Formats: sequence, structure tokens, C-alpha cells
Amino acid sequence: MAMFKRIFLFVIVNILVVTTISLVLNLLGIRPYLTRSGINYQALLIMCSVVGFIGAFISLAISRIMAKMMMGVQVIDPASARGEAKELVTLIHRLSQRAGLTTMPEVGIYQSPEVNAFATGPSRSRSLVAVSTGLLNSMNPQAVEGVLGHEIAHIANGDMVTMTLIQGIVNTFVMFFARIAAWILSSYLDGNRDREESRSVGWSYYLCTYVFEILFSLLGMFVVCYFSRKREFRADAGSAQYAGRDKMIGALQALKSQYERIDTGHPSVATLKISGRKGFWSLLSTHPSLDDRIAALKGTL
Repeated sequence: MAMFKRIFLFVIVNILVVTTISLVLNLLGIRPYLTRSGINYQALLIMCSVVGFIGAFISLAISRIMAKMMMGVQVIDPASARGEAKELVTLIHRLSQRAGLTTMPEVGIYQSPEVNAFATGPSRSRSLVAVSTGLLNSMNPQAVEGVLGHEIAHIANGDMVTMTLIQGIVNTFVMFFARIAAWILSSYLDGNRDREESRSVGWSYYLCTYVFEILFSLLGMFVVCYFSRKREFRADAGSAQYAGRDKMIGALQALKSQYERIDTGHPSVATLKISGRKGFWSLLSTHPSLDDRIAALKGTL
């Protein structure tokens, strides 16, 4: 159950957007932070803040569209839905009303044997809840309600906007420190620390900038993942309120028993899964372990 089913996609799209904007600025020669005396740190910070937050919010704006494309989500039309699809829409709308949502989220199903669900969208009024066929076919109705309550809690809590703001801050510092590091390294490589025209930079500066941006973006994922795990605990608590604590615990226990069916064989989605990892790699997990989440709901963590 992953509000951050798309977190990997969101981060990758964000990196691509920010890198593309940086490339365009460089090609156009827009470098207001470079002066004859070196780097104007205030101007650099302002530029990085603007570009960093633009990149994050562009990623947020297209998150729902990209998630549909990536996962092959088939959106259900509430007016024509029948049978299981109708029941799914009714359940999600009922949970949404309990959560105080005034605009019902889109509801979709995607074909996959994995046991998973996710919520996405740029705002509470433009959201999507998608459920895998594997989850619907393997869980009992009470566990399904717990899973969906968790996803609705993510929407009600405004978690994607929160994570976007965090990503914007990370982007700002990634770009800021990448350019400082690139300036120092390229100056050393070019052997012209005392160049008269500081605006006259070589290709080594551009190359170093992109390398450092990618490296620092990967380091920034530790920060993003940390806050993501915190939001998961909060969403579990929300589901306990909207669907019932026993149903949420039952859903987590069912997910634990079904863990071997979660497809982690594809690198493109391996970081999107419902259960966090242990040890060092848990720092790069968007979700806490299922045991920790169950313990938190039981008050024993």
C-alpha cells in the first residue's frame, strides 16, 4: 500500500526536469551568479531556489498522468461502473467522505499480480487511487478497506504537496552545492583559478555541474525517503480512523503474508513497494518495515 507507489517516478522526473532546465539556462548563457570575482552566492541561491521549486512542482503537476501511463491504470467511470468496479468506487468514495474530502478521487485498476495500491495527484481535488488486480483478488474485503483507507489518508493529509515542498528544498541545495563544487573542481582542472573573466567557463564546468547534480540528487533521496517514511506512519493512523484500526492492522498482516508476490524484480519499480527494507538500505526505502508499522498501530513501537 503505497501512496509513494510513484515516488521513484516522481524523483526521476524531478531530476530530469531540473537537469533540463539547468541545461537550457547554460545553453542560453544565463549565469547571473558568475561575476568577475567568482560566484555571487546570494544570486546563486535565488536562482537555485526558483529552478528547484519549479522542477518539483512540474513533477507534481504531471504525477497523475505519469502514474497512469507508467502503471497502465484504467480509470473507472462511476456512472457506468458495475459489479466489483462499482463496489470499489463506492468504498473509496465512502472513505473519502469520512476523511472530509469534498471532491472524490478518480478510481482506477491496473493489471498486476503484485499486491499493491497507490494514491497520486497534484492536490486533494485532483487525485487518483489505483488498485492492483492482485490486491483485489488476494485480500478479503476488510483488508482491502484498510489499504484504501491508508491511500485516502495520504490524499487527505496533502502528502504529495508536502513531499513536493521537501523535494523543492532538496533541489535548491543540490543545485547550489553542485555549482559551487563544479566551479572549484573545474577551476582546478582548467588551471585558471585567477582567470580574468570568471564568466568564461569551459565544458569542464558544465560536465562537473551535471555530475554533481546527479550525485547530490541521489544523496538528497535519503532526505526525501526519511520524510516519506514518516508520512506512511501518519497515513496508517488515518486509515485506522477512517476504516478501523483492526482493518488496518489486518491489511498490514495480510500484506506481510503476501510479500513474496510483490514484484521487486524490476529495478524501475523496486523502490516503490509497500514494505521497507532493513539495515542500511532502509535509509533509501520510502516505507517503514511492515513489522514497524504494525507495532506503531498497536502502540508497541
